[in-house]
Amino acid sequence: MISFTCAGCGRVFTVPDAFAGRRAVCKACGGAVNVPALTATPGHIAPLAKPPLRVRRLQADAAQLAVVFRDFPPIKVCKSTGDPPDVYEVAYHVRGLERGKKDKPVWREEHRVEIRLTSDYPRLAPHCRMLTPIFHPNIDPTTICVGDHWTAGERLANLIVRIGEMIAYQAYNIKSPLDAEAAMWADLHTAELPVDSRNLRPAEL
Repeated sequence: MISFTCAGCGRVFTVPDAFAGRRAVCKACGGAVNVPALTATPGHIAPLAKPPLRVRRLQADAAQLAVVFRDFPPIKVCKSTGDPPDVYEVAYHVRGLERGKKDKPVWREEHRVEIRLTSDYPRLAPHCRMLTPIFHPNIDPTTICVGDHWTAGERLANLIVRIGEMIAYQAYNIKSPLDAEAAMWADLHTAELPVDSRNLRPAEL
């Protein structure tokens, strides 16, 4: 507990350590008072400040990704930036499509994605973009359309799996496409989809 006096009227106050450094109003005289900061005294251990909510979420995401994709060949988290990480590069060893000659799609077996957790994360969806070519109705060179399905409670690991399902054409939406040509192709070739039908969800999820 912290004890201090009001400089205006001399009233003594005692408050919990959590109020250290805060400003308040004296209940006796109405004057402004400052709660003193904690000082180290023999036998006194100052409480550790809890990290901000976003930092705790980033730490939890990093810990989960390290476990979930540790031994899962189709999806690998191959690079991360930040402490805790807020930018990831993910490799997908998943069959997908890229634009070939005369704009006809051809197979592509490896894909790279950058996932950037912005300052508004997790309230807003991460910004996701392809680092390798792809042919998909809901992906263009700058954006992977994940925002329509994002909620703040969704785990980053689940989003990473969902992107893999999109690459494999297990998930796509032709009604509001980013790539109209890919949407038209998908509409005409539904019998050939998905192009990779494997279960892309690790056992830990």
